Amino acid sequence: MAGLREIEKQFFPLQKIQDVIDLFKHELKDNEPNLTLLSIVLGVIENILTVNRAVSSDADKSNTLEPIFPVIELSTIEALYTKFVTHIKKSVDKTKFPDKFATRELVKIVSDVVWCCLSKSFKDRAHLQSLYSFLTGNKLDCFGVAFAVVAAFQILEYNDVHLSLSEDHAWVVFGEDLKETAEVTWHGKGNEDKRGQPITASVVEKSWLYLNGRPVTCNRHMEVAAIVSGINPSINLTVDSVEMGSLQQELLWLLYDLGHLSKYPMALGNLGDLEEISPTPGRPPPVDIFEEAIQSSKVHYNNQHVYPFTYLGGYHYRNQNYKQALKAWAEASNAVKNFNYNREDEEIYKEFLEVGNDLIPTMMKQVASENASRIHHTSISYDPECYADFLRFYDGICEWEEDSKTPVLHITWAKQLVNSLAKFDPTVRKLIHLTSEDGDESSSSSESEEESEEEREIIQDENRNQKKKVKAKKGKTHDQEKSDKINGQTEDSQIKSMSDIEAMVSKVDDDLHTEPNPNIEALAQACGDSILNPEYLLGNGEPFTAVSTTSVVTSSSDTRVDLQEFLSTKSNGSPFMGMSVDAMLKAESPSDMMMYKKEQQFTNGVVTLSHRIVPFPSVLMKVPFLSLNLSQLKKKLFLNQ
Repeated sequence: MAGLREIEKQFFPLQKIQDVIDLFKHELKDNEPNLTLLSIVLGVIENILTVNRAVSSDADKSNTLEPIFPVIELSTIEALYTKFVTHIKKSVDKTKFPDKFATRELVKIVSDVVWCCLSKSFKDRAHLQSLYSFLTGNKLDCFGVAFAVVAAFQILEYNDVHLSLSEDHAWVVFGEDLKETAEVTWHGKGNEDKRGQPITASVVEKSWLYLNGRPVTCNRHMEVAAIVSGINPSINLTVDSVEMGSLQQELLWLLYDLGHLSKYPMALGNLGDLEEISPTPGRPPPVDIFEEAIQSSKVHYNNQHVYPFTYLGGYHYRNQNYKQALKAWAEASNAVKNFNYNREDEEIYKEFLEVGNDLIPTMMKQVASENASRIHHTSISYDPECYADFLRFYDGICEWEEDSKTPVLHITWAKQLVNSLAKFDPTVRKLIHLTSEDGDESSSSSESEEESEEEREIIQDENRNQKKKVKAKKGKTHDQEKSDKINGQTEDSQIKSMSDIEAMVSKVDDDLHTEPNPNIEALAQACGDSILNPEYLLGNGEPFTAVSTTSVVTSSSDTRVDLQEFLSTKSNGSPFMGMSVDAMLKAESPSDMMMYKKEQQFTNGVVTLSHRIVPFPSVLMKVPFLSLNLSQLKKKLFLNQ
């Protein structure tokens, strides 16, 4: 590709939009349309109609300008074209790369040729996507660098290097089967060293910037669509060039009719926006084009593209179709939840930030202020489907953040969520049934609900029993209540003591491997209701001072124990029987006072029950509770069978 062909020169000068359409139509008939030529032409026109166009204050207020179209001379285009071709061929020694297909090393060299010519003092701004900007100002944006590399490879006659586009980034694919990928441009800050590297690692991170490995991989005709879709008709923040917008719209329809947009959702979205501004007679309405973009994303890219849904949502919002807007935003959130958010995804983050913290709150405030719809319950605040889509939107945002290293949500999100949620009528919430998309999770959820229901029933039964106890207590006389308190314990305390005893008995070591004597359980239960008889400890009388409802049955004469072993001597008049004053002073606890002679005999495999065991008569104790060693009690009171 040494220079412009004679047939291409015949289209100049370009004096109107139709002349440009004819040039593109001619190039699109070829399997290898001249990317360099078409990019320079669009860049020259855009620069004249936007960057170098003076706007008066009156025109700024009216948002309209007098239609004009520049005359594009062949000499201008040919000079710029020759400059780019010469620069590429002079900088790359093709003889060192005899292979038919490009290699990673060659991709790195070509990208460096473009990169090293860029001005280091410019900031990324509008109208820097064309080769015209590169050739006249040494400036290119992210997309512009990637496109320049692809155009350079076309000049070098490599047909296997193509543009790969996500919704906010660009790189190249190459090789015989187009399976190799390479970074050739930057995104954000500090990514210059990625040039030449594959994008595999970034795809694994599930960043939206790389669409989970589902970008638009272009052929030559789709690369033409990319430079057309990248046209920026804005003159400033409030005024657009009508001529530039019209040219872009007609070129997109040309590409649409030729079938080159069927796999390009972003270009379809741009076409839909242009049709909303200026409908073309006989063409589908914008909503149909947006729906086609969504369908393209689902069919060709596994629904990994987000912008088709935001295009549709924005269209419905501007036309006050709030129910449809909420549904589209919910679907956009459903798409973005497939990714993990990081700092490089700031563009899509800003999109959702605007929806969640500006558009939805504004929409909810507006419908809440409409008296007629509020009276007749016709607004979205009374529509359960809208409420469901509202929840789906935030559910997707939360799942987007779930495995992300960088947080998405903050206090502003929470405030707007609560404010918008309050605008929905409470009755619509009863009509929403939330289910999990995962069947296993659903079954687990059902099991959890069943368990929770059982727990609630148990708690209710316990509460009913507790109420019965309270009622029974209220029915007692003062004397009965007084008699129920033994050594500071109420009936409830005694019942709890019995429960503690039974629980701790179950934890006693099984080193003896023998069946426990049934009298132990009976004695433990009785101790919770009555107090021990001091005479019984001396070997005489009944076990308890009062008649117990539970009798202690002895199975044999061997069960009678000489309890004198528990005592050092006969009662000496001290509060603790069988102990001298010196022995009592050496004891550190009531338990020591009772068991001090036997503490060295049973030290292994022992469970000690503290402070809630056998209530002793106050006449025998100076403390309310006595700690007994249950294992010793078992050995001494009831001998093994």
